[in-house]
Amino acid sequence: MPTLTNGHAMVQDVEKTFGQNTFGLSEMKSRLPKAVFKKLTATIDKGEPFDETVADAVALAMKEWAVERGATHYTHWFQPLTGRTAEKHDSFITPNAGGGAVAEFSGKSLVQGEPDASSFPGGGLRATFEARGYTAYDPTSPAFLVEHNGSATLCIPTAFASWTGEALDHKIPLLRSMNALDTQASRALELLGEPVGRVYATCGAEQEYFLVDEAFFEERPDLLVAGRTLVGAAPPRGQEFDDHYFGSIPERIMAYMNAVEAELYSLGVPVATRHNEVAPGQYEFAPIFENANVAADHQQVMMMVLQRVAKRFGLACLLHEKPFAGINGSGKHVNWSMSTSTGENLLDPGDTPHSNLRFLFFCTAVVQAVHTHQDLLRASIATAANDHRLGANEAPPAILSIFLGDQLSDVFEQITATGTATESKQSGFLGLGSPVLPTLPRHAGDRNRTSPFAFTGNKFEFRAVGSSQSVSFPLTVLNTIVAEAIDDLATKLDAKLGKRPSKKALEAAVREVITDSIREHTKVVFNGDGYSDAWHKEAVEERGLLNLKTTPDALATLTDAKNVAVFEAYDVLTEAELESRKDILSEQYALTLNVEAATTESMAKTMVLPAALRYLAEIGEGAESAEDLGLDSSGAKALAEGVVTQVNALQKALGALAKARAAAHKATDESMAMKDKVIPALTKVRAACDALEKEVPADLWPLPTYRDMLFTGK
Repeated sequence: MPTLTNGHAMVQDVEKTFGQNTFGLSEMKSRLPKAVFKKLTATIDKGEPFDETVADAVALAMKEWAVERGATHYTHWFQPLTGRTAEKHDSFITPNAGGGAVAEFSGKSLVQGEPDASSFPGGGLRATFEARGYTAYDPTSPAFLVEHNGSATLCIPTAFASWTGEALDHKIPLLRSMNALDTQASRALELLGEPVGRVYATCGAEQEYFLVDEAFFEERPDLLVAGRTLVGAAPPRGQEFDDHYFGSIPERIMAYMNAVEAELYSLGVPVATRHNEVAPGQYEFAPIFENANVAADHQQVMMMVLQRVAKRFGLACLLHEKPFAGINGSGKHVNWSMSTSTGENLLDPGDTPHSNLRFLFFCTAVVQAVHTHQDLLRASIATAANDHRLGANEAPPAILSIFLGDQLSDVFEQITATGTATESKQSGFLGLGSPVLPTLPRHAGDRNRTSPFAFTGNKFEFRAVGSSQSVSFPLTVLNTIVAEAIDDLATKLDAKLGKRPSKKALEAAVREVITDSIREHTKVVFNGDGYSDAWHKEAVEERGLLNLKTTPDALATLTDAKNVAVFEAYDVLTEAELESRKDILSEQYALTLNVEAATTESMAKTMVLPAALRYLAEIGEGAESAEDLGLDSSGAKALAEGVVTQVNALQKALGALAKARAAAHKATDESMAMKDKVIPALTKVRAACDALEKEVPADLWPLPTYRDMLFTGK
């Protein structure tokens, strides 16, 4: 790569390097026979069933491409219910009869793999001794190369199912939900007189993360094991000056970002923006929109690249939702919309949304879906980590409401009042009071950063998704519930229409259907301050919205009858598959808290208490020396008393934590017991540790502090 005079690498030619490590359409077209390419693209573009007769040709072309680029192994890359990815590497090399070896990769090897399924979360779908599972090639998501130490591995995106056919991953339900959305949206467009080939769910998921110096990371057992700091006093300065947000990116971080971008571009991940986030040490990447299935795969690739590249720069990338107490945590804002195969965005309101009946129909469906299934959306983002940030003054509350903005809210209010809307607020222009500054076009509505589900111009932004989560389950839920709402509205519309309705009759019927829905469901629309106590009271007491503050509360609703019904009606998840996810998520919640409790106990006993006692010994020696010199030692004694008080408080808190853990393990509902007993006990241990950190001298304190990690080494 060419270099500048200061020795730094020049920015890559994105047009040449973008997607160079993916077996995408252009590579397929150049290597596959025309008939094979046509059949494969029919699956990719039109959703037609995969023709297995092309498997050998596709496998051969894929293998030749990968080997030319240095690949020695391939893997079926899948997304089990751990929330991250899994891979088992197989060599291309096969011994031959002459004692040599050849590089082989058959269509059978491409289409199906057989990893051991017994060690992945199954949630009761299979007994532990029933190990057989299958991976199945997903031709709609391009294979890619991961380079490492002079070699490369071909990663083939796949689905993962049990021997009996249940979905053991996130991809299968996501693909099923996209099919359900396509079916219902295409049906609705037919009724609206605007038929299209297909409708896709689209996604652009922003990714927030923290960077700390790797040396500090390795000295923190809590970061190593739990991904977040379990003890740590607030530094004198945090984020209160708001000077880090969008600030100048430090040189070391910029070099890291450039390296991440270069790798993501080569893997076909369309990252578009990068910047400092609100908290010190916090940053963000954001991609542009893609097919939701591909976007979900790319999100997993992004997390992998972020963490792997960090090591090259002596950094550690933290994806936890709340790695540092007292400052903002990280989310993954999922921007979602629906697009036709002709490239039209169904959630684009145009210049006059009041008269755009297609937009109003689909926007109304989203509002109806969110209101009807607040619980499902909340459950889709329920983790122990995300509970730390939801509802704090940094992230949306656990109450699921929709921000529509001034323009759309006005349109919906007109429809609610009269059954029709006759005008839309216009955007206008913004003068800045200086002739040298341009006049800016102003949007018709503001943004609301406190809303968990906000309309942002031509899409909805699900802002409550956690930074370490897979986006697949939230997308699956969103696609499914919107499909149900579209189905409901389309069925009602169809009942009002004759065989060949006039344009006027069609418009009247559409307005009648959406009016009824809007009047029933706009109680979920709220444009105000989502952080305020007044809203929380209004939402629950006056509007009847749910406030599921914790993961156990949210997961308890996952298998309610209406939720089982919607997933089964659209063939997305069976009741057994949904039950398994509830069990897995509940178990992961309990396991997370148990690991955090055990780590906190260990750190307190082996690091914090010894440091405090060493300091106490030093104080004692100092007091004794003062007395030997005939000096007043009362100050030293008072200091010692303060340390002893905190040591005793810590010992007491540790005893309570041990009892809480033991009780939780015996409880019928361990996750609920962890929430009710272990979390309060953990909080008290942390408070005592943090109080001691403020007393013990820096040279005795055994852990890198918040000041070290957030402000040093960038």
